[in-house]
Amino acid sequence: MPWRSKRTPYRVWISELMLQQTRVDQVIPYFNRFMKRFPTMKSLATASQADVLKMWEGLGYYSRARNLHKAAQIIATQYKGRFPNSAEEIIKLPGIGSYTAAAIGSLAFNLDLAVLDGNVIRVLSRLFAYTKDTRSAAAKNDLQQLADALLVKGDAGNSNEAMMELGATVCLPKNPKCGNCPLSGFCLGHQSGRATDYPVKAPKKKVPHIIVGAAVITNRKGEVLIAQRREKDMLGGLWEFPGGKQETGETIQQCIVRELKEELGIKIETGDFLMTVKHAYSHFTMEMHTYFARIKSGRPRPLHCQDYQWLEVSALRRVPYSKADLYIIEELERKYLNPKP
Repeated sequence: MPWRSKRTPYRVWISELMLQQTRVDQVIPYFNRFMKRFPTMKSLATASQADVLKMWEGLGYYSRARNLHKAAQIIATQYKGRFPNSAEEIIKLPGIGSYTAAAIGSLAFNLDLAVLDGNVIRVLSRLFAYTKDTRSAAAKNDLQQLADALLVKGDAGNSNEAMMELGATVCLPKNPKCGNCPLSGFCLGHQSGRATDYPVKAPKKKVPHIIVGAAVITNRKGEVLIAQRREKDMLGGLWEFPGGKQETGETIQQCIVRELKEELGIKIETGDFLMTVKHAYSHFTMEMHTYFARIKSGRPRPLHCQDYQWLEVSALRRVPYSKADLYIIEELERKYLNPKP
């Protein structure tokens, strides 16, 4: 894990934000590229949001990137470029909650703060045979108290890493290696023979599924029309092939025509089908049906988007996109830049 070498508050902070909702093996290449592009707090604070989002492209949960950029600017102006070293100040920064504040505080400054991530929750739940739904606020409070009580004061960084490593490498979700666990003699879950019954989680609600239509519009120069999502919207600041959610009773082509009128103020006519992209987000799944289209009348205006621009296919990757739109770019590159003989 590269963030464990040359450990600085800046590197710890970036790694902790990247690791939220993302596996370690996925984070490592992103962390290395990010550090190469933004090696210091100053380089991050003075960068454009577009540059930051581009380096984050593909990691998902893009509010993390927007928040770390805002936080870097706050640190540059209010803290003279030095990361705050108290829990009270750390948690005030955009995008930092109690877990991230504890992780940064303990790992970067050795503050006596106990972390409570998914791995630690699993260890504690099995250790104490904890029966409440661990997704509930009451359970989080109980488990935080247990984590606080078990923290090795004065060595919080190593203590937290030990608990997280125990969950990541030994106290595994499905096949825990209880025979290798230094806590097995004290673990109520192991002693009962029911370790995998913990942590207790209520069944997840059914995830909504939405259908989206998107248009690939080209002009006479062969340039493609893309639109930028508004800052306040999901995936704010990212670019996309314009379109939107299908409404009840309309075909996907009708959806695309309506969305382009509402979003950019243009009347279009859909043409050939390009591809369907299926993608899962944290709270819903989506399938995006993409069609080529042409403008019948009007000129693009950013009505329900932040901005728009025309780019050649070879230049599309200059700006940041969500993963779903990157699949469309790959198909356009294959079709126009690397056509089969």
